Amino acid sequence: MRIQIRRTGGFAGIERRAEVDTSARPDAAEWQALAERVLASGPDTPPAGVPDGFRYEIAVDGRTVYAADPRLTEDQRELVTRLLKEGA
Repeated sequence: MRIQIRRTGGFAGIERRAEVDTSARPDAAEWQALAERVLASGPDTPPAGVPDGFRYEIAVDGRTVYAADPRLTEDQRELVTRLLKEGA
């Protein structure tokens, strides 16, 4: 499973991207379960955000959902945090 994120917005407006391929990871099942929960709860169109808030485009194997601060679910926040920390 390939999980990609694109974060835009924020005070400085700097775009950041990250990607994780779970196929060879020992924790692949954990990543996949989290990604599936995010896909199930995410809208297919960008939600309204707040000024200077981050907006997220999350793609999992070709399917894309969107999220925006401050209305991230716990699963979205966890996936975003992990991707931005571990993704190349």
